[in-house]
Amino acid sequence: MTTIKNQQAILDKLGIEAFNLMQESAHHAIHAYKQVLLLAPTGSGKTLAYLFPIIREIDPTLQAVQAVIITPTRELAIQIEQVIRDMGAGIKAHAFYGGRYMKKDREELKHTPSIIVGTPGRISDHLKRNTFQTDQVSFLILDEYDKSIEIGFQDEMKSIVSGLPQIKKKILTSATKGYQIPDYLKIEKLHTEDHLGDGKSKLKMELVISPEKDKIDTLVDLLRHLGNKSGIVFLNFKSSIDRVSSHLTSEGIPHGKFYGGMEQRDRERSLIKFRNGTHHILLATDLASRGIDIQEMDFIIHYHLPLRAEEFTHRNGRTARMKSEGTAYVLKYVQENLPEFIPGLRKLKLTKQEVALSSDWSTVIINGGRKDKISKGDIVGSLIKIAGLSKEDIGMIELKTDCAFVAVAANRLEQVMQKLDNNRIKKKKVRVNWI
Repeated sequence: MTTIKNQQAILDKLGIEAFNLMQESAHHAIHAYKQVLLLAPTGSGKTLAYLFPIIREIDPTLQAVQAVIITPTRELAIQIEQVIRDMGAGIKAHAFYGGRYMKKDREELKHTPSIIVGTPGRISDHLKRNTFQTDQVSFLILDEYDKSIEIGFQDEMKSIVSGLPQIKKKILTSATKGYQIPDYLKIEKLHTEDHLGDGKSKLKMELVISPEKDKIDTLVDLLRHLGNKSGIVFLNFKSSIDRVSSHLTSEGIPHGKFYGGMEQRDRERSLIKFRNGTHHILLATDLASRGIDIQEMDFIIHYHLPLRAEEFTHRNGRTARMKSEGTAYVLKYVQENLPEFIPGLRKLKLTKQEVALSSDWSTVIINGGRKDKISKGDIVGSLIKIAGLSKEDIGMIELKTDCAFVAVAANRLEQVMQKLDNNRIKKKKVRVNWI
């Protein structure tokens, strides 16, 4: 069994000094109570708040699934799996979600994981197919449970709860207070850990007036005004994202896109390039307001006004997280009325600037990963020895089962492509492509 003496080792692996007060409080609550609702803002560290006490109670010598984590989005499932790996506690985990072949899930289940992470539809499907034994599943975590319900997974959630009869502990998380918990989740004596009011938000909000009903040129002016800072532009419709994306491309403004209708591969790559700094700007629907774990950013922009107060809150929660500062900009057509839930804001006066927006990083994909026994250190070593890069030329590396995404200095991209492609990392000859 994993014991408390591993705590410092796990913290060291994750590169953090200590758990925050919310996490410490959640650890004690999850240990003491069978049913816990954890309420905490986006970006406060809810994932570690429930993972650490669960991992401590898992028996790594038992070849059985012992915990199931349900998430509203594929991206969050993938990232929770990565956090478990990064903790280095020797606990095997796999993420299962729609958009990938069921055959791949079955292959991974041959090496039984202790933890399964997945979206409601895919986990419900596995339970119906009896692809893994459920008699040892003691823990059920419904991460951002209200989001899963909001986007239409009620039947799947009901099926999952019914299909896991041996659950000893249920943990629900949310960034929203007051959401009614459905009866089918079978929650009886619930202990609530409410940390939504912890700390004082450093969020600033400013109003940007568009003289035209079409706000697209005002958005360009605002982005140039902000310069090479990192942020999300929220829009209400995926068709609008495509239109705005085309315009930003014509203006030479690099960016990524993220919305529900995209292919899973494209969604994942957009987030990777946003995380590693290849793109500073992400055009997104409210799918990106929560349910995905992305880094701190400098700003968010409400290109379209949100339809509900909850959406406004969750969008704003993407910046000024924890102890950082950030700004939410509300774009408003001069004749447009603000909804009641948006307070009176200070107007920001924009001055037209011809600022060139760019990135210092580019992203390459290498077709070798964990299954090839390749580590991040192996990749760094090859980039230095074979491609001639310095450590400063190498950015974030995201290592997957069968590939790796690597941020390299943009002015070294061609050098990497020429020297590393068709060369060997460890024993594998790899291909390197720019994405």
